[in-house]
Amino acid sequence: MTATAHILASGPGWRVSDIVCTAGPDDRAFEEEHPQHCIAIVRGGSFRYRSTQGSAVLAPGALLLGNRGACFECGHEHAAGDRCLAFQFEPAWLEGVVAAVRGARQAGFARAHLPPLPALAGLVAEAEVAAGGPERLEEIALRLAGAVASILSDETRRVEAPSVRDQRRITWALRHIEAHCEEALSLDELARQAAMSPYHFLRTFRALVGITPHQYVLRTRLHRAALLLRRTDQPVANIAFDCGFGDLSTFNRRFKRVMGASPSDYRCA
Repeated sequence: MTATAHILASGPGWRVSDIVCTAGPDDRAFEEEHPQHCIAIVRGGSFRYRSTQGSAVLAPGALLLGNRGACFECGHEHAAGDRCLAFQFEPAWLEGVVAAVRGARQAGFARAHLPPLPALAGLVAEAEVAAGGPERLEEIALRLAGAVASILSDETRRVEAPSVRDQRRITWALRHIEAHCEEALSLDELARQAAMSPYHFLRTFRALVGITPHQYVLRTRLHRAALLLRRTDQPVANIAFDCGFGDLSTFNRRFKRVMGASPSDYRCA
């Protein structure tokens, strides 16, 4: 095998994998089939991609687009190797995202790829950073699918104020996060309890709160930890675990990045 895939994160209807291919000019390209709808960010190297939607030479920053059941072929006639961050979606999951994008008409992709567009540069960079900390990849998957659907719809999406009903639902989500921030709170579960599609929930949450649900959960946990550090004598490790952090090193790193000091220094200040 010239390609290896390492699953970074997954959930109901979606999966993200780091795919490394070592094929070169001496390796014969062979036909494969997309098992799910796919948006793959090219992270390194280059290759020729051919599918029923067209063909292109893909380089870092480009997006490979594939439809479930569609045959495709990747070739490395001119240089060896590439690396991609592949987002794979079940049809029903992607349809839920497309339904919330103004102007989008279908869940499948009419094109084989998107070039390195300025409009996607920030999101592509966020996705590569998130690959090193997979807890954010669910949000990235939703945003990436929505952005691609919006671009392919070839229509300008109008920004509309969230409805009173959506404001009420997001308020409930904020209260729920505040009361249960130490628990594992997936975006999918928060959206389901708010009776919203994950993409609509994420978009509405960002519009109203200004940050994503994941960022808000992290902020709430760090704020609670900061109060406990100043108000109690509990060991730092106990505070980290009680506030929902899975390990002490992650807590220390994130606390220092946000608060500007390590937990111990913050407590002594």
